[in-house]
Amino acid sequence: MTSRQASHPIKRRLRATLKWLHLWLGLGAGLVFALVALSGTVLAFQRELLAWSHPQLIEHAPPSPAQREAALARIVADWQAQGLSSLDLPSAQLPVWQGYFPDGERRYFDGASGELLLVRNKGNDWVLWLRDWHTHLLSGKAGEQVLGVVGLIALFLLLSGLYLWWPRWSALGASLRWYRGPPTRRWFSWHRGAGVLWLPLTLLAVLTGVGMVYDGATRSGLRFAFGDGEDARKPPKLAASARAIDWPAVLRAADGRLAGAELRRIGLPKADSGLVSIRMRAAGEWHPVGRSVVWLDPYRVAVLGVHDATAQDRGARVSEALYPLHGGFVGGRVWQALVAFTGLVPSFLLVTGFLFWRRRTARR
Repeated sequence: MTSRQASHPIKRRLRATLKWLHLWLGLGAGLVFALVALSGTVLAFQRELLAWSHPQLIEHAPPSPAQREAALARIVADWQAQGLSSLDLPSAQLPVWQGYFPDGERRYFDGASGELLLVRNKGNDWVLWLRDWHTHLLSGKAGEQVLGVVGLIALFLLLSGLYLWWPRWSALGASLRWYRGPPTRRWFSWHRGAGVLWLPLTLLAVLTGVGMVYDGATRSGLRFAFGDGEDARKPPKLAASARAIDWPAVLRAADGRLAGAELRRIGLPKADSGLVSIRMRAAGEWHPVGRSVVWLDPYRVAVLGVHDATAQDRGARVSEALYPLHGGFVGGRVWQALVAFTGLVPSFLLVTGFLFWRRRTARR
């Protein structure tokens, strides 16, 4: 018996095993994968949904620099003791302050006066509830880890499906044809055709999602693969103090530290460190908040460090591109629509795969 002849039984067993795993993992974990992906379709339009459901937030005029500084001082004084951890500055898209509180709650404040306008949380806002499902399966860190496992299974389903489909070049056209009937052939051809045609974007969505769940390992792996130098170092912790902070002066100290960068998010001092971090979006960054940072000692209004995300090595930049690619925040309306449509594909694959399995089982 030749080695080629001996390899045929091995390939058949491998193919049979992959078919069995593809079927049962698809019918099991595929349901969670499909529901998470469907929520991603909705979340691709979360900014538009916020503006539609709360139009009062976008009707405000952007504040002047003096109004912005006064509003920041008032918001921090009134709300830091109640759990406020960070604040998004008013922008052209959302001209109000967005404050982040424990358990995913968000509060919105007038850009000029700092007056409370709206409170959103998972209990009163279905978009935030859906976001928590999409990122944590409504179960905190434990749910996030389960989501990572589901993502790895989804990656296996996509790659095993590609292997099981791979045809001879002469049969490529027939393998992509969508049949109307009989039912067994119809559901199989629809499942196979959609899986293959939409594979690149579905694979990208899964890879970026898994990469964000395991962000530390992903960043380290990418930096190693691209031969990056040392990552930017955050300044050491700063002893917290009861001294009052001149927030307008802190804003002015951060503004202009990177040419053309826009201040986006302020990280307030914590109990174990008085350090203030201000996220900036430099020109060319994809992330909607930006990954560039300026760190300050707020008590002395002294800049302790500046990190320009656009000057990083390639591996770090690829790592930081995962979120904007996954969420549809880059590429304009076209990419946003593609991301949203990709979220529908796993449900289509689940339904057609189930119908094919049911029809084939009934025939047997």
